[in-house]
Amino acid sequence: MAEESQRPIIVKRIKKGGHGKHGGAWKIAYADFVTAMMAFFLLMWLLGSVTKGDLKGISDYFNTPLKTALMGGSSTGEAQSVIPGGGTDLSASAGQVHKGESEPRPRDERELEAELEAREAARLAELKDRIEKAIEANPLLAPFRKQILVDLTPEGLRIQIVDEQNRPMFPTGSSNLATYTRDLLREIGTILNDVPNRVSLSGHTDAASFGSGDRGFSNWELSAERANSARREMIAGGMADAKVLRVVGLASAVGFPGAAPLDAVNRRISIIVLNRKTEKAITAESAASPAAPIPASTGAASSISTAR
Repeated sequence: MAEESQRPIIVKRIKKGGHGKHGGAWKIAYADFVTAMMAFFLLMWLLGSVTKGDLKGISDYFNTPLKTALMGGSSTGEAQSVIPGGGTDLSASAGQVHKGESEPRPRDERELEAELEAREAARLAELKDRIEKAIEANPLLAPFRKQILVDLTPEGLRIQIVDEQNRPMFPTGSSNLATYTRDLLREIGTILNDVPNRVSLSGHTDAASFGSGDRGFSNWELSAERANSARREMIAGGMADAKVLRVVGLASAVGFPGAAPLDAVNRRISIIVLNRKTEKAITAESAASPAAPIPASTGAASSISTAR
């Protein structure tokens, strides 16, 4: 009896393994699924909140990344990178090392510039076709097709809206737009907002003297106000205000080619979708020449209209 009382008591615990095969792997899979759904809905929200112009700009960047490489941007060429092709040296090829060379071969910037200009010219030519088709497709604007002249110039894509003798854009001596001109400018403003290029507007008159022009209001002021009226209608049509680089009134100083000084075709609004070269030239000219006071009696003072 004494020996039996001294034996230790052994307790055996049996672990049930019936649910061991499930483990916690499903939690990881579920977390991945939730993360993927969050990313998907975030992407849908971003696509829905970005404007068409911004989406086009993003698309243009991935189609023409060389433009950002040359003109600068927040995504290329700004970081001091150890990756070949990174950093601020725009003449280095993007990570391309040739046999027998220890460093990347320099790129020819003239070739890149020519390629950018060719792509821009193609984009402006496509824009010309879009504008012409949009006018033809609009039953309110198609009858005025002869008054709309679209061509490519060294400065960019030029859109001119000209007067006809019995169908003027503005009443005589006024900057109030006719209804059809207002509709046309809004249509053009909507289309131009889809391209990254900036815009220059100029107003023109014929050579007929404006009443009391020598003493005050003249064709210079009238042409500038008409150009500014066109700018306002284009913005009302959806074009961003920041796209306008210049608004100018030229009076009768630049007549329509081949027209007599008093011909109706001289009365026109000229819209130029500037190419990159012209935009840089205008910007550089403005930056290099600080504005100086101009006497109010000179024509140049009244030929430039401040955007308002």
